[in-house]
Amino acid sequence: MKTQTTLMLLAMSVLMVLPLLLHRATDEAEIFGGSDGQAQEEITRIAPGYEPWFEPLFEPPSGEIESMLFTLQAALGAGFIGFYLGTRRRNKHAAPA
Repeated sequence: MKTQTTLMLLAMSVLMVLPLLLHRATDEAEIFGGSDGQAQEEITRIAPGYEPWFEPLFEPPSGEIESMLFTLQAALGAGFIGFYLGTRRRNKHAAPA
């Protein structure tokens, strides 16, 4: 079991680092840009006179805060899923046979 866990952690580390090594950032473009920015560029290219239907309710003051809020949202979601799966597993093992 310990060998399997070590191999899984090693594989996960390689999958996290490999894209960073293969795609070096250049001064001309941001390689790991978000899909929101790409969508906005496409909409502007297809329909230059497009006006959004509404404005965002909250606009973060900087990109760092926006990233932090996104990370917080992902962490809370992962915590909730982990709690749910752990509770189900505990209840399954605690059930009388």
